Amino acid sequence: MSTLNIAAGAVRRDETVEIVLLLAFAGGFIDAYTWIIHGVLANAQTANVIFLWVNAMAGDWTKALHFVPPILAFTAGIVMAAWLRRAAGERASALSVLVEIVFLIVIGILHNRVPDVAGTLGISMVAAMQSAIFIKVEGAACSTVMITGNMRQTVENIFAVAYGGAPLGTLRKSAIFFALCAVFGCGAAAGAFATETVPSLALGIPVIALLIVLLRCEATPREVVT
Repeated sequence: MSTLNIAAGAVRRDETVEIVLLLAFAGGFIDAYTWIIHGVLANAQTANVIFLWVNAMAGDWTKALHFVPPILAFTAGIVMAAWLRRAAGERASALSVLVEIVFLIVIGILHNRVPDVAGTLGISMVAAMQSAIFIKVEGAACSTVMITGNMRQTVENIFAVAYGGAPLGTLRKSAIFFALCAVFGCGAAAGAFATETVPSLALGIPVIALLIVLLRCEATPREVVT
């Protein structure tokens, strides 16, 4: 969909700006956490694949194989999300957030005991579920776990407004995608600070953000009038 679906008068509860911004904050936070603690990225599998093959071509298979588990876990998370959408229908978004909260709490509790691979697997899996379930904001495709596509849409829509003849709502759309990029960055900054300062408690912050998302998903009607 090329423009935000505000003219139609209804937005799905899991596509509201409030919810996707909270998820973007959690996404940035978790990526910073996994990079500092485990040396991999939970969300950005492109980077993991690059590191995998750079190290493999250098002959350092120990480092190369370090990036395989998060890639496999991310794949498993996508499969789980696809199953959840079929099994739970409209409740898939709320259930996926609940699963993510449980996984993060368990990993946070076991922070000093769980092996690196186990922590990476759990976080990458829930990151994949978030990326597969929450894919739109007000009807427009977006990402809450990386900013590349959001940045592209920000620039494209600013250009469309500046060039002239842009559809109604284009400037609002650009502002929302810019906010997604900014909030993701703020989440990464908060994640880096919290992980370096209080690593055993750091995951409590994205858990709080996700709890708010869960409450909003459950409290808001399926379709929200804008």
